[in-house]
Amino acid sequence: MDKNELSRAIGILQNRFSELDWTYHDAPLKDGVDKMYKWPGDPSEEVIICVHKSSGMQELFHRHDFFFFNYTYRGQYSSLSRRNDNTITICEHELYAGQPFAAHALHAHDNAETIIVGILIQKKTFFHSFLPLLTANFNLLHFLLDPALNSFSDECIHFKIDDSSAILPLIELMIAEYARRREDTQNILKPLVLSFLSMVARQYSHMNMTAHGCLGDRLIQYIAEHVDTVSLKELSRRFQYHPNYISNILSKEKGRTFSQIRLEQRMTKALVLLKNSTLAINEVALMLGYSNSSNFYREFKRYYGKSPREYMLRP
Repeated sequence: MDKNELSRAIGILQNRFSELDWTYHDAPLKDGVDKMYKWPGDPSEEVIICVHKSSGMQELFHRHDFFFFNYTYRGQYSSLSRRNDNTITICEHELYAGQPFAAHALHAHDNAETIIVGILIQKKTFFHSFLPLLTANFNLLHFLLDPALNSFSDECIHFKIDDSSAILPLIELMIAEYARRREDTQNILKPLVLSFLSMVARQYSHMNMTAHGCLGDRLIQYIAEHVDTVSLKELSRRFQYHPNYISNILSKEKGRTFSQIRLEQRMTKALVLLKNSTLAINEVALMLGYSNSSNFYREFKRYYGKSPREYMLRP
């Protein structure tokens, strides 16, 4: 993209930043009340691209009711935990992302200009339009859907974007499109966001690869990432071992058969999805590779002792 065009688009979004509603709202918790940002733009918009330019800012500790992916276009800033005793520094060209209700406070340093590009996604849109694309990467799925509120390090994704990655060009396209909004801008943004999330998932998966672990660990990781389609025959082709050898490795190293491990991975994902998303039970079943919801119901009840619906209705 032409740099002058990109700079103009960034300037437009920077000027619009103050038009968004960054009011702090009370968010009642079991042990008190926190501050929260609610969706800051037009409720009809499913995705917002915003640009915050600052030479010094200190936010209150707060949460969000939406997904956010922040890209540091220029400068650097810090993210502080609740007790201000755990700090992450987010540098230029790094991505910092969080799920709804994750808590932090951002601090941009006073002596340097900082420009942050934010990609904000409404929860409903994420669950129904984007979530099905990400189920292969269980680490990322678990992060996005099951925040570990007592472990600050698990509340964010933080990594430097690879120079060879398509993530940055996608961000630039979203900036340019949103800066000059048209009636169909949301329709244009959604496939761009899908591609962006796919690339984030790819890099996140690469960062968490166990390529140097034992064969059993690599087999389990592959099963987890392809639980909707994986078969013993596919594992044989992928790792170039006879199916009987793979079965023996799993039994010897992990003490479980392929079918038991696949079921375990399916049920673990099912629990995360039922607990945290707004997906219907039949949608969860399809995402996990079940041809019909009856099979899913039967296996879920055998595994957990109650049906998916009973689980969802529990107090």
